[in-house]
Amino acid sequence: MSNNSISVADAAQNLSEKTGAIATQAQGWITNNGVDILIAAAIGIAIALALLGVRALGCRMVGRVTPGADPRWPILFAKVVAKTNLFFIVLCSAQLVAEHAETPPAILQAINFLFVIAATIQAAIWAREFILGYIQHRAGVDDEHSTLSSAMGIVRLLVTVALFAVAIVVILDNLGVNVTGLIAGLGIGGIAIGLAAQGIFSDLFAALSIIFDRPFRRGDTITFGTFTGTVEKIGLKSTRIRALNGEQVVVSNTNLLNMQLQNFAPLQQRRAVMLFGVTYQIAPDLMARIGQELKAIVERQPDASFDRCHAFQFGASSIDYELVFHVQGSDFTAFADVRQAVMIEMMRRFAELGIDFAYPTQVSFTAAPDGRLVMPYPHVRMLAEGECGNEEGAGSAGANGSDRG
Repeated sequence: MSNNSISVADAAQNLSEKTGAIATQAQGWITNNGVDILIAAAIGIAIALALLGVRALGCRMVGRVTPGADPRWPILFAKVVAKTNLFFIVLCSAQLVAEHAETPPAILQAINFLFVIAATIQAAIWAREFILGYIQHRAGVDDEHSTLSSAMGIVRLLVTVALFAVAIVVILDNLGVNVTGLIAGLGIGGIAIGLAAQGIFSDLFAALSIIFDRPFRRGDTITFGTFTGTVEKIGLKSTRIRALNGEQVVVSNTNLLNMQLQNFAPLQQRRAVMLFGVTYQIAPDLMARIGQELKAIVERQPDASFDRCHAFQFGASSIDYELVFHVQGSDFTAFADVRQAVMIEMMRRFAELGIDFAYPTQVSFTAAPDGRLVMPYPHVRMLAEGECGNEEGAGSAGANGSDRG
C-alpha cells in the first residue's frame, strides 16, 4: 500500500516538475521571440479565419438546399466541409506556424500531440459525413418515400462505430501504445459478431445493394417468382410488398435479390401481340389487305403505334395472323382499353369486308362407290332431288301410258 502511495507521489512530482519546466521554457521563449511570436500568431489567425470562411461557405450552401431534395456532389462536399470542428481549425493553424520563432521542443511536442488527436477525430467525422451523404445521394433517403429510410439508423450506427474505432486505434498508436493486441481482439470480436448475426448482416448488405444498384424503389410494381405487387416498405431485413389480391407479402432482402425481378416502374410503353385466324374461304386480295386495314385501325387509337401484321402459317382450321402494336405509357388499364378498342374495330371492319374469323372446325368427307371423295350433304341432296325427279317422271309417264292405254 505504501509503495503505491510513493509511486503516485513520485508521478505527481514528476508531472509538476515537467509542467514547471515547460512554463519556464515558454516564459523565456516569449520574452526572447516576442516579434516572431506575434507574426506567427497573425499568420495563424489568418489561416484560422480562412478555414472558418470555407466552413461558413459550406454551411451556406447546405442551408440553401431544399429539404428532401436529392443531394448533388457539390452539396455533398459542402456538408462534409460544414462538419469541420473549431478545435481542429485552431490546432491546424497552430501546427502550420508551430515551427516558426524557434518554438521550444516541449511546446512543439504538445501541439503535435493535440493536432494528431484533433486531425484523427476530424477525419473520422468527415469520412462519416461523406459515406452517409453518399448513401443519401444514391438512395434519396431524405424523402419520405425513400428506399431505405427505416434502415438508415442502423447504417449510421455501424458507420460511426467502425470509423471512430479506427480513429481511437490510430490515436493510441500515435501515443506509443502497442495496439496489436487491441486490433487482434477487435478482429476476433468482429468475426464472432459476424457469425452470430450472419443472417442479419446478409440482409443488411442486400439492403445496401438495393441502395447502390436500385433494382426497385418504394411504390414500384414488381414481379418476383409467382407474385406481383407494389413495394410498400424496404426495411433492414425484409421488404414488404402488397400483392394484387390485397395481401401483404414479406420477403427477406437476400431472397428477394436472389430471384429474377421484373420492375414495371421504368416501363415507357407496352407491347401488344394479338393472334387471330381467318377462314380458308378468304380471297387472296382480302388476305393481302388485312395488314393495311389493321394498321389504319391501330393508328386511330390514342398513344398507339403500329408495328407489323402478317400471316405466318396455315393452321388446322384457319390462316393465322399476328398483329403487333405498342401503346405509350405504363398504365395497364389504358393499355387494355386500347387493345379492346382495336379488337372491336377489327370485328366491325371485318364484317364490312366479309372476312370471317376462324374457329376450330372439322369437315368430314365420304367416299363414292368408285372411291372418289365426295362431300356428303350437298351432293346427297342433289342426288336425292334428281332421283325423286326421275321417279316422278317415270310415274307420270307410266300414268300417262296407262291412260293412253
